[in-house]
Amino acid sequence: MGFKFFSGLSSKKEKQEDKIIASGIADEHKESKDYKVLSLSNIKLNLTSVDKYEAIKMAGKLLVESGCVDESYIQAMIEREDDLSTYMGNGVAIPHGVGNAKKYIKKSGIVVLQFPEGVEFGEEKAYLVIGIAGVGDEHINILSNIATVISEDENIVEKLKTTKDVNYIYETFTTG
Repeated sequence: MGFKFFSGLSSKKEKQEDKIIASGIADEHKESKDYKVLSLSNIKLNLTSVDKYEAIKMAGKLLVESGCVDESYIQAMIEREDDLSTYMGNGVAIPHGVGNAKKYIKKSGIVVLQFPEGVEFGEEKAYLVIGIAGVGDEHINILSNIATVISEDENIVEKLKTTKDVNYIYETFTTG
């Protein structure tokens, strides 16, 4: 399926862990082999449709709860959306903060929210809202790698939009 930015599992036990080791993270994190980016608890399925701002706030709150960002990052995510839509195409939006928002990021991470009925992003609908926070320039790598996953195979994206299996989403973004 191609390169994934969250790889490194070597046993079934590790695959069942709540978190996964991230590869390709900036130098400041390389000294810690236990650095985690995505956890099963940060994947929420079958959510009821809301407006895009509520979806962004939901993603931001999960990033806060997982220790990735300060609460102020949520407003920066909303401001980013106001400046330029974070809808990426193929039913996926990737809200994130930029610029001054970097000071609110404690560690890189992602959260995945699935809305089977979709969330309106202008004239488009997002079925997956993937909130990200990237230390330094890591957000560029994270965005790029998510784009690779969502553009590889339309069947995979269709399944991501409707699956009831958290592990499917987790493994799609964590194994290569």
